[in-house]
Amino acid sequence: MAQAIVIDGMHLTLEQVSAVADGAPVALDGQARQRMEHARAGIGAILERGEVAYGVTTGFGAFKSRIIPRDQVAALQQNLVRSHAAGVGPALDERTTRATMLIRANTLARGHSGVRATVVETLLAMLNQGVHPVIPGIGSLGASGDLAPLAHLALVTVGEGEAIYHGEWLSGAEALARAGIQPLELEAKEGLALLNGTAMTTALAALAVQRAENALRVADVAGALSLEALHGTVLAFDERIHAIRPHPHQIACAANLRRLLAGSTFVRPHDPHDIQDAYSLRCMPQVHGAVRDSIAITRERVAVELNGVTDNPLLFFEEDGEPVILSGGNFHAEPMGLVMDFAALALAELGNISERRTARLMDPACSMGLPPFLTRHGGLESGLMIAHYTAAALASENKVWAHPATVDTIPTSANVEDHVSMATTAAHHCHHVLDNLEQILAIELLCAAQGVDFRREMLGAETRLGEGTRAAYAKIRARVPFIDHDTPPSPLIEALSDLVRSGTLPPRPGGQGPAA
Repeated sequence: MAQAIVIDGMHLTLEQVSAVADGAPVALDGQARQRMEHARAGIGAILERGEVAYGVTTGFGAFKSRIIPRDQVAALQQNLVRSHAAGVGPALDERTTRATMLIRANTLARGHSGVRATVVETLLAMLNQGVHPVIPGIGSLGASGDLAPLAHLALVTVGEGEAIYHGEWLSGAEALARAGIQPLELEAKEGLALLNGTAMTTALAALAVQRAENALRVADVAGALSLEALHGTVLAFDERIHAIRPHPHQIACAANLRRLLAGSTFVRPHDPHDIQDAYSLRCMPQVHGAVRDSIAITRERVAVELNGVTDNPLLFFEEDGEPVILSGGNFHAEPMGLVMDFAALALAELGNISERRTARLMDPACSMGLPPFLTRHGGLESGLMIAHYTAAALASENKVWAHPATVDTIPTSANVEDHVSMATTAAHHCHHVLDNLEQILAIELLCAAQGVDFRREMLGAETRLGEGTRAAYAKIRARVPFIDHDTPPSPLIEALSDLVRSGTLPPRPGGQGPAA
């Protein structure tokens, strides 16, 4: 069995989120357990003193002024979970569900939420035993956190709701029973702590960042292969050009393109009559580099949120050791909403420039002698004409998904929650953009490989691809053949979409983030 990832509320990484999403086991750090036990004693002291504490001894939202008797505090938490489970729409996929559970557990492990350690241990047992709550994806406003979706998660922890266990859709009670996990009996503050945070939005964001970084690596490969098919020049990637406009990710992208194309004889030697290419080729470092910038910023913000405490109210201890509860707004997901909008916009632009390169491969007026629509039998056959239509349709749809979600807000809870982030909507939009982008890149790879084969016939059999594009071309041809006669492109696009999503094109370099 793989070594467990140990969470302590302070050191969770995006890579660990991905590993747990893929099934890695999890354990709770011993010191984190002690912090939680200390915090839980603080909640007990506040209850003993009879203090008014939001969500502990009061109702929620617009009911914040309703005082709840001590003997009804546990019922308050159970009612909260049931009443807030109002999500709709398709359920989250397994990876997102697991990431959500992990992030919520990590937040609680920090020790400011005032829950018992058994709450986190129950979530971790569910992860380790494969009990995955059925969480509808729609219902969060991104403030107060992801209330409705997380209520569906919380329902399963108390033996209600629905869950998927080893591929079977069951009641929450049955799923826990089969896994040998005892349902929780919620105590003061615990239902609220499970619901009131940004765990689902942050899970979507963390997984989106890693998909985006992979798409950036593929975009460089696809662009380089298209440049070879189009007999383009590498002069625009000269390091001297980029050194005097020193955006780090522009410089890194230009260097990566030089590495990918090193040794290529498909590229055009210096020609005083044709000294530069169209923008979609020449400006790859500037465009791809700017997208890298946006995803790097997104990674940084998500990394902070993974280890942030995002529920309300929060427990602290004064210098004399006395516990104090403070109400605030850490559940507001604006930091995630804005970076998800930013990422979606940037990734849509990456799709736009890819579609433009595919368009050039189709057009004999732009393709430096390639046959129209990359077919030998134009007229009788249409070649890859409609594959480009599909890329155009996907790029156009992305312009809709890239509309920022965070510019909207709808007041709720009788105007108590009068500004919300819509961050979860932004995160969903970003994933829609990624779905389309991965297929746009697959179509460019399909067309670029076809173009390379025609260009090789024009330049001679001894022509060599670049050091990086050669390996990529081999992986493409291992999945799809040269198209000699019209055939449905859809299965070929899907095969290359799988290759794009696999993360193996190109092999992942060392380090983290949007690699060179």
